[in-house]
Amino acid sequence: MKTLKFTIPILIAAVSLLIISGVIAGGSLATSSSIINPTPVVQAKIPASSGTDLDGQWVDNDSAVGSSLTGSVLATQSEVLVPNNSYMEKQWALSQIQMLELWRITTGNSEILVAVLDTGIDQNHEDLNGKVAVEVNFTDSLIPGDVYGHGTHVAGIIAANSKNGIGIIGMAPESQLMNVKIADDKGRCQASAVAKGIIWAVNNGANVINISVELEKPSPELESAVNYAWGQGVVIVAAAGNEGSQSPVYPAGYENCMAVAATRQDDTLAPLSNYGDWVDVAAPGFNIYSTLPDNSYGHKTGTSFASAHVSGLAALLFSVVTDTNDDGRLNDEVRAAIEDGCQQATMNSVGCGRIDAATALAEIGYIP
Repeated sequence: MKTLKFTIPILIAAVSLLIISGVIAGGSLATSSSIINPTPVVQAKIPASSGTDLDGQWVDNDSAVGSSLTGSVLATQSEVLVPNNSYMEKQWALSQIQMLELWRITTGNSEILVAVLDTGIDQNHEDLNGKVAVEVNFTDSLIPGDVYGHGTHVAGIIAANSKNGIGIIGMAPESQLMNVKIADDKGRCQASAVAKGIIWAVNNGANVINISVELEKPSPELESAVNYAWGQGVVIVAAAGNEGSQSPVYPAGYENCMAVAATRQDDTLAPLSNYGDWVDVAAPGFNIYSTLPDNSYGHKTGTSFASAHVSGLAALLFSVVTDTNDDGRLNDEVRAAIEDGCQQATMNSVGCGRIDAATALAEIGYIP
């Protein structure tokens, strides 16, 4: 069957500098603002269940949830974002990919929905308060929230609040999140749950879907869900995995999904990030500071968090692109802007290179 695991981090050992991706069946919850405790890698064989029912537990947190693929919301001069969040200096990725240049034009808007398919989101976190528009639970957990501690970190990178003067700032701070819990409170997940989560997110208005999970072998059910999402105008972004391998993983390896490798501050490949001609782009994924459950913050490393940066960038671009080829969708323009706007990386086999917000913006006709 298929091995499914989250790309989560452990500490860098002082001598070996070992960075290992935790799998979906292993790991511990971080409860402080420091780097999370070391976690051994555990590999779990998880059988995929059959069936196509979408019977998750849906909680609607905002009756006005919706999405628009036609309007552009641009920042006026008086609305230009000047972040004052207390931990922003820890977010090295924002300056490297030139987020301030894109924020001069847009910080997104609440009609753009980013679905986070993960271990859940702590929507009561001080930096995510009011960010989760809807949530659904495809697990046997009693709650849709994040006990495991992975999904909350991803969510913060994408859309943490920008106007509260505390914590961090998300890539697309005005966008809304969809909490699609597809892994239980021990981090365990079935492949079919990922496919169901994708379809549910699409049918409930997602513009972007972030999937920080990986399967070693392809799944027809999952590929079908990815293709359905793309056909409905959704950008699907997935982690390329952390085995230091050139072998593709899924859903990242599918044509209609953006596969994301991880980079360090010096624009080199992050330790154990996967790579290869199947990878589409790279993004910061080393020592990334973001939200953790219970109003905590911490660093994590892995392609999971590189993927989150790409999803946040995609959410912003949905606010400014236009349908240049008249196909009735904007996801192709968003993906093209991200890929064509990449900076050439100093490493091989990471597709178009490392993402850059300013050049992506230039690709669609805006000069920062």
